[in-house]
Amino acid sequence: MEKKILVVDNHPVVLKFMSQLLEKEGHQVLTAEDGLSALEILKTFTPDVIFIDLIMPHIGGEKLCQVIRKMPELKETYLIILSAIAAEQEIDCASFGANVCIAKGALDKMAKHVLAALEEADRAKGPIHFPKTIGMEDVYARNITTELLSVKKHFEVILNSMAEGILEITPEGKIIYTNPKAISLIHQTEEQLLSSDFTNLFHESDRQKIKDQLIEIHKTTQPIVVNGPFSLNGKQVSLHLLPVIDELERSTILILNDVSEQKRMEAQLLQAQKMEAIGTLAGGIAHDFNNLLMVIQGNVSLMLLDVNPDHPHHQMLRTIEKQVQSGSRLTSQLLGYARKGRYELKPVDLNQLAADISETFGRTRKNITIRRELAHDLLTCEADQGQLQQVLMNLFINSADAMPSGGDLLIKTSNVSSDKIKAGGYPMNSGDYVLLTIKDTGVGMDSKTIDRIFDPFFTTKELGRGTGLGLASTYGIVKGHGGYIEVESEKGRGSAFKIYLRASVKQVPKTAKPSIPISKAVGTVLLVDDEELIRDVGEKVLKALGYKVLVARSGVEAIEMFEQYQNIIDLVLLDIIMPNMGGGEVYDRLKAISPEVKVLLASGYSIDGEASKIIERGCHGFIQKPFDMMKLSESIRAILK
Repeated sequence: MEKKILVVDNHPVVLKFMSQLLEKEGHQVLTAEDGLSALEILKTFTPDVIFIDLIMPHIGGEKLCQVIRKMPELKETYLIILSAIAAEQEIDCASFGANVCIAKGALDKMAKHVLAALEEADRAKGPIHFPKTIGMEDVYARNITTELLSVKKHFEVILNSMAEGILEITPEGKIIYTNPKAISLIHQTEEQLLSSDFTNLFHESDRQKIKDQLIEIHKTTQPIVVNGPFSLNGKQVSLHLLPVIDELERSTILILNDVSEQKRMEAQLLQAQKMEAIGTLAGGIAHDFNNLLMVIQGNVSLMLLDVNPDHPHHQMLRTIEKQVQSGSRLTSQLLGYARKGRYELKPVDLNQLAADISETFGRTRKNITIRRELAHDLLTCEADQGQLQQVLMNLFINSADAMPSGGDLLIKTSNVSSDKIKAGGYPMNSGDYVLLTIKDTGVGMDSKTIDRIFDPFFTTKELGRGTGLGLASTYGIVKGHGGYIEVESEKGRGSAFKIYLRASVKQVPKTAKPSIPISKAVGTVLLVDDEELIRDVGEKVLKALGYKVLVARSGVEAIEMFEQYQNIIDLVLLDIIMPNMGGGEVYDRLKAISPEVKVLLASGYSIDGEASKIIERGCHGFIQKPFDMMKLSESIRAILK
């Protein structure tokens, strides 16, 4: 019975012998010199019987059998192994899908075994396997081959256990070997990968670059690192090329390294550095802007002293003062983003704060229904009330903008312990927390927007309607308070912001009594500031309050004046940020001269950072620019008292 037969062997003598033998018997015969060539032939040719050599380049016989058995159209094909190593190695052909194994020996004796195997293939119905190799009596063991097989097994164990993906490809880019790690990285089966084009695994935009490097590797004997990384099955991989050269052929070993986590960490570090740089810039701008506002506020305060309430300029001055306060709130946002905006931590009733702010906000947005679910037993938290007010207002405005046609806004508070908080990825400290949830029924956000929602200057609003600082400053303020913030949202289904703040056992202080009118003060103040306009307005304000004033333009000059007039100086009003000698060093020098010196720090920055460190060393107080006369008077009196 005529059969279609494929013979796969890398030895030309065997191919010629088998072709003549089988064609003489009336069979149709095709030949292939290795496993890769055989797979190309099998794309268009479906044989009844395949003779396969075990040891071949470009996909060996055992692997070729496994690949063939995965092809549905070749499920019934009779596979016969032709083995030159039968005497050195026990071969279990059934383990890799072959039906029978014939030992290579003298050609006349091997011919009888081949023809007998074909007759058996005619009679075989189903996958019959012969447990023993046919023709073993005609061959003898060769120790050198045994040693080579041992080395081969040794290297197979190493390659299969490597953490890198290893591929071998032909000069044409066809894959002829893959280890388990490469299969895992590429996420295709070994059968799918073998004989496939390596470059097709990558995105089209990367293919030409990889092809160019594959051409280059054939011109050299040195390894090549291809600049990447490249996207492969959703992962970022690096690519190393190693040329393999022997007397008969060339191939290329490719080493794939999964660098996804490394690149993610690098991106996070770069983002952190960028955010830190922007934060530093934002903080510096806020500081300088606060100094400008201080000059305006100081002059307005002085003018209001000489203008009666019924004077037509009085209201104008009050308007300027309000604009100064608005400018100060803007710098608070910048400082909040820079995490330099926490002023003074005090126990806060979050319920009362949320109720007050939401009630005020509700009057401006009549189309939004505000619901409150405030826990009656809510714990207190330590925070700066002004900063938390800013956080609430930012979130309310964000929710309102997401509901242009109106909707529902839920404000909810509750107590929660750290072990029950589902805040993935947070290095959360153990203990009790106060949870504030602000949930809206707005348009919601997709995952890409959520990933960037807290980035500075990122906004989804049209040009002119948003600065991109609101949520960035919210994030900075919450983190500055040692808290955590997370957002849950889905496109078309609203958003929920959750803020976790550490609970406190301290009680909320009673509301302070209204400030009494400023009365004339007594004493001498040494004013230290490097900016002329601030010195000028500061001196006038202090004199208007009743103090005698000494003025120093630098830290060095402040030390000299204090040494000369320390007996009459009651308080030093000290700027923190100055060239050459900053406020921290000046304070330490003053303290060394007179341990009892009273110092009030002033800065366009907040109390965090350098100011808090000086306070810890014994400094008496801090006031943030811009401040009005009442605030300055109260701060100085509190220290002198």
